[in-house]
Amino acid sequence: MELVCRKSRLAGCAEIPGSKSHTIRAVAIASLAEGESVIHSPLISADATAAIRAYRALGARIDLGDEVWRVQGTGGQLTPPREEIDVGNSGTTLRIAMASAALLANGSALFTGDDQIQSRPIGPLAKSLNDLGASVVSLHNNGCAPVKVTGRLRGGHTSIEAVTSQYLSSLLINVPMAENDTVIEVPLLNEQPYVYITLDWLKRSGIQLARDELRSFRIPGGQRHRALDVRVPADFSSATFFLVAGALGDNDVVSRGLDMTDTQGDKAVVDYLRQMGATIDIQPEGIRVQPGSLIGCELDLNATPDALPMMAVVGCFAEGRTKLVNVPQARLKETDRIAVMATELTKMGARIREQPDGLIIERSDLHAAEVNGHFDHRVVMALAIAGCAIEGETRIQTAEAIHVTFPTFVDCLTKLGADLRCGTTS
Repeated sequence: MELVCRKSRLAGCAEIPGSKSHTIRAVAIASLAEGESVIHSPLISADATAAIRAYRALGARIDLGDEVWRVQGTGGQLTPPREEIDVGNSGTTLRIAMASAALLANGSALFTGDDQIQSRPIGPLAKSLNDLGASVVSLHNNGCAPVKVTGRLRGGHTSIEAVTSQYLSSLLINVPMAENDTVIEVPLLNEQPYVYITLDWLKRSGIQLARDELRSFRIPGGQRHRALDVRVPADFSSATFFLVAGALGDNDVVSRGLDMTDTQGDKAVVDYLRQMGATIDIQPEGIRVQPGSLIGCELDLNATPDALPMMAVVGCFAEGRTKLVNVPQARLKETDRIAVMATELTKMGARIREQPDGLIIERSDLHAAEVNGHFDHRVVMALAIAGCAIEGETRIQTAEAIHVTFPTFVDCLTKLGADLRCGTTS
């Protein structure tokens, strides 16, 4: 699929869907819990469906409604899946469900995914699970899926360099159900806000642990998650595209459903835009963003790697130089987002160059072009916002990737006035 974009004034309200990070954690914890959990306003997307598929395969009963999901948990008594578990494009699902499969009392689970998933690293997580009593083997011996997981986690001691926070979140969700206590040392941790999201979910589900900031954790074994009745908050990662859209041209956009008290790290995008000169008004009904005199600055994106594609676009419209720094893990996402954004924005006339841990962007006069989203949902959406801000017709290939996290993206954007249409790749 391709998206075809033309310059448009965007104005009005955008309804932001539920958080992917919260939804997948809710599905995982509800599936491990005893009794029935109720999840309100979940994100309905390809990644969320991958989590449902994985935990159904491990024995949870999950009934889906339009606004409410009901999960009959396993109480930690997982069943070996009959077939391999395909997580599609969902790295969060792969990493969290791997550790859940390490709770199997017998049998094993085989996880696979699409081409991108099969190139994303899981080696450090596999090593920690093996330290704690499981048997995790990369079938291609390359530290990536497909991976075979055999239980059972016993507990113990491990040290993990969490180049992605998903490694640590996976352990924290699952090791409380090991027989013995677990100590986790964390000498490196990127994307810290996502771990705080996980800790909030563990508190809701009654899990006890002690920690030294985010450097080390001691988790008693033999615990059980309790059932949940929770509402999923709106997703700041998805809202990033509409928050930024409001800051460009003569746009005026309100993003609805966001809670600035939530632990999601990507709420920092509001501060990034304010720092660059956008006009921000946090209202009861949503966050209103209007243009200002955008000025380039240096932004540390270590906690917000998902914001890199969209902030790279903003840098092209800001006077002077914008530096996106301290985010090397952006190279380990669905694509190497640093390289991909440099390549695709260059096609549109950007003055942009890669750094090992980020990007340097000079103010640029962008022009329409045919670009490629590289099957990365956040790259596609960032390029679409760029295409709506410049003259001419921009065509974005592999746009079907938006269904991973934001299936309603095109509808939301067109309701704001975007001249945007979907087509098939010739």
